[in-house]
Amino acid sequence: MQYLVVLLIFAVFLQTRMTGLKRAVVCLAAQSGIIACACLVVGFSVGGGLHAVLPGLLTLVVKVIFIPGAMLRLVKKITDDREITSTSRVNYSSLAAAVFLVMGYLLVDRLFPGIEGRDIIAASILMIMTGLSMMVLRKRAIIQMCGLITLENGIYLLGLLITEGLPMVVELGVFLDVLIAAVVLVILTNRMSLSFMTTDTTVMRKLKG
Repeated sequence: MQYLVVLLIFAVFLQTRMTGLKRAVVCLAAQSGIIACACLVVGFSVGGGLHAVLPGLLTLVVKVIFIPGAMLRLVKKITDDREITSTSRVNYSSLAAAVFLVMGYLLVDRLFPGIEGRDIIAASILMIMTGLSMMVLRKRAIIQMCGLITLENGIYLLGLLITEGLPMVVELGVFLDVLIAAVVLVILTNRMSLSFMTTDTTVMRKLKG
């Protein structure tokens, strides 16, 4: 599990460096793949059977295959597939992620000293805060969607660790909510691309009356 946490942290930091839309989506798929592996590890560590396999399979189908696939098809329709941003802005994003990671470890050590799964909780906090910052600070709708899925992955991983496997109804509800949200966002982003010839959300300011 420790190796998965290291890979997950690396994927999140790599995501902050991405300005190409296609690479950002591929990085998101890799991150979700690591989450799927973590689901299987946690599931088999507390028992087995369908409840152990289903979360990992749902994560694989929804967050590794379906949602990134829909986003990649959308990226292919976009002419400007890179986010125009300065190098310093990207460096600040990576620096913020490092601060979030340190903050996560400090919070865990202060609130839950000696708790098992310390690294996983810190990684979850990193994903939640980094996903939130991507949604607020980045300009392209595709990367903001990646931030939303990253935030949800962090919340899901944290809940998975605390409860040692979420109830089946909760898991199905979470994946259905994420799936619907992703489909709606892909449709809206596609319409935005057709109307404004870009997915830069700053153009939405033109709609102010």
